[in-house]
Amino acid sequence: MSAALDVLQRVFGYPSFRDPQQDIVEHLIAGRDALVLMPTGAGKSLCYQVPSLVRNGMGVVVSPLIALMQDQVDALRENGVRAEYLNSTLSLDETRRVERAMRAGEIDLLYVAPERLLTDRCLELLSASRIALFAIDEAHCVSQWGHDFRPEYLGLSVLHDRFADIPRIALTATADAQTRDEIRERLALQEAREFVSSFDRPNIRYSIVVKDEPRRQLLAFLAEFAGEAGIVYCATRKRVDDTAAWLLEQGFDALPYHAGMGTADRARNQSRFLREDGVVMVATLAFGMGIDKPDVRFVVHLDMPKSVEGYYQETGRAGRDGLPARAWMAYGLQDVVNNRRLIDESPADDEHKRASRQKLDAMVALAEADDCRRVRLLRYFGEDSRACGNCDNCLYPPERWDASDPARRLLSCIYRIRQTGGIAYGGHYVIDVLRGERNDRVIERGHDRLSTFGIGGDLDAPAWQTLLRQLVARGLIHVAHDRFGVLELTDASRPVLRGEESVLLARANFERAPRARKAKPRAAGSTAAATASAIGLDAPAAARFAQLRVWRLDTARAQGVPPYVIFHDAHLAEIARHAPVDLDALRQIPGVGATKLERYGKALLAALEGG
Repeated sequence: MSAALDVLQRVFGYPSFRDPQQDIVEHLIAGRDALVLMPTGAGKSLCYQVPSLVRNGMGVVVSPLIALMQDQVDALRENGVRAEYLNSTLSLDETRRVERAMRAGEIDLLYVAPERLLTDRCLELLSASRIALFAIDEAHCVSQWGHDFRPEYLGLSVLHDRFADIPRIALTATADAQTRDEIRERLALQEAREFVSSFDRPNIRYSIVVKDEPRRQLLAFLAEFAGEAGIVYCATRKRVDDTAAWLLEQGFDALPYHAGMGTADRARNQSRFLREDGVVMVATLAFGMGIDKPDVRFVVHLDMPKSVEGYYQETGRAGRDGLPARAWMAYGLQDVVNNRRLIDESPADDEHKRASRQKLDAMVALAEADDCRRVRLLRYFGEDSRACGNCDNCLYPPERWDASDPARRLLSCIYRIRQTGGIAYGGHYVIDVLRGERNDRVIERGHDRLSTFGIGGDLDAPAWQTLLRQLVARGLIHVAHDRFGVLELTDASRPVLRGEESVLLARANFERAPRARKAKPRAAGSTAAATASAIGLDAPAAARFAQLRVWRLDTARAQGVPPYVIFHDAHLAEIARHAPVDLDALRQIPGVGATKLERYGKALLAALEGG
């Protein structure tokens, strides 16, 4: 283990391993297989990078993220590691150079896409090379039950068949028990030791609000993040394009990203997001897996994801540097209806559809929860915790009320309307009847003569919409999307209708705020000031931090790499906090390895002095 600790300190600049990194590293160095579940930002990469540098040979990292491999390799090279990647973006000459280096044993870590690895040529090259270990990143992609299934991952069991004596490590930030079992089976890792870290990301504050003019709500949320990097997820490509254009009008440096764009446009926008400060990426779920950018300060969902796994992984892209970050979601009844329709209309078999519905139900339960979001989230992954004090429900506990009477009135109205002519209607129509609206449709159908006509006049339409959404979420009402969204009662509604069960609900959290004005671009250095304030730097340290960020940005631009490849904000903050006066003192700062000390030490000290 002394060799591993030496690599950690000398190459990466960290004084010690975090739990359970040390156990994983020891396990791999000893030549044994591992399945690792560790949240984003907890240091998964070190679990295979360090053993690759300790064991004889080359570490081979299988990653589906072609667009990000160059940044991952650049970051390793900054630490003095001989890293390369092998994928379809390389020219023939570049590919041959990497292949020659493989044969000559001149590579410490090789990143390769699964489809490239599975070619006969690549497998033959690997057979002729000395391999230290295989790391299968984003291993949940092998699961056909999951939200990120990649069919090419199914062929990776070949590593067990052809390289049985070489240790393998499969890593993921998101996997329930069923997905873990599938990873083991499909990657032939039945004997692998399982390492499961806490899924908690205490630096992320979770907030979920009911949609009520979502653009206004989004603008109010983003008001405190002008000049910061973030991701806004939308369900459709059109919504992505429209939202990105609108945010641009509001003063944000916003870019779209979705599969309908050209490859060059996607790559250009992703590069800007990774390499520039303060860019907001508006995207479908096609964007984000494996994003290494550590200073993403917020992740927004304008539409509800279909599973807790998807929500957890997407929100986990915020605050990888461990500094304070926000996860904010707005959702409504239509999100639930749309997601259920997508599941029902999918070509999947009945078993997959049933599993997908269960995952969606868990996501709806999280959105509707009136207790600690973090407790609910961690419980989904089999982990117990106490109330966090850092989510919307903990900070602003919702008011609970007995909704039994209005719930019975709503259920009764749906039932009475269905009795008249045997035809069901959608939510807006039912609410019109409840509130006694004498419009042409209601009068024409004779529903103004029903006993339930007008019995809901004490509540406004938004209040009834909220109650309807909550009853749908609880399974008392079914929205038949295949019949234009008409409402149907379920068996679970009967005890409520008969007065045998009460309905206790939370007041809707619309997170109302004063109408936000357009965001104004912040003055130079103000983003650094906001970050410094969030992490508790005093005024002199904050000034040093701002100087260091300017130096880092200039250095990154000169080298053509993202700023975080040079140093993370967290590393610069520690340098600013301690204000080292010489190279020996700088060497003690976490994240300053030997290569970076040699390459940047004098320039860093000069930047601290303002020169």
